[in-house]
Amino acid sequence: MAHVPDGVLSTPVLVGGALGSLALLTLSLRRLDYGHLPHAAVLSAAFFVSSLISVPLGPSSVHLLLNGLMGVMLGWTAVPALLVALCLQLVFFGHGGLAALGVNTLNMAIPALLCGLALRPRLARAGPGGMFRIGAAAGGIGVLLTGLLVVLSLVLSDRAFLPAAQVLAVSVLPLALVEALITGTVLSFLARVDPGSVLGEGAGRA
Repeated sequence: MAHVPDGVLSTPVLVGGALGSLALLTLSLRRLDYGHLPHAAVLSAAFFVSSLISVPLGPSSVHLLLNGLMGVMLGWTAVPALLVALCLQLVFFGHGGLAALGVNTLNMAIPALLCGLALRPRLARAGPGGMFRIGAAAGGIGVLLTGLLVVLSLVLSDRAFLPAAQVLAVSVLPLALVEALITGTVLSFLARVDPGSVLGEGAGRA
């Protein structure tokens, strides 16, 4: 869903997305938690692979995002991890576009950070069922917010995209449900087999 190709968005939206992503990346690198880098590599690879199953939908495409999971587990480190994965998807699969990379990164990274800020502090107090609920919330919220930002990017570029944006908005709902189930299951599983990946030292910083 995050892959808006080149030639779709208006110049002001592209410039705004590029500047916003640059600012967010600069801030995230200053707050980078090096203890998260191994997990960031794994999650970035998982995000990269998820795009292998991508369904074109109007001016964008739909696939699993995993940005909610990345935000909860990585905090600020999710921003460079998402950027690297998006760059690899662009180079190897042609998903998105170079000019739209900033907007696509921003559409993914903002929901990831919001999930981390809102849900990460709850992990330390969560039991097995709580882990699933937190993961499900992160997965669903990540998809819904990303969908909202993609729709906003399209509508701000050209009102002619409004019908396509409406279709995209409807498609977000089942994807959010699927991602909520997957993210909840993954987070609760990791909390059992590798608690350090979820509750490790320094992981509390969103």
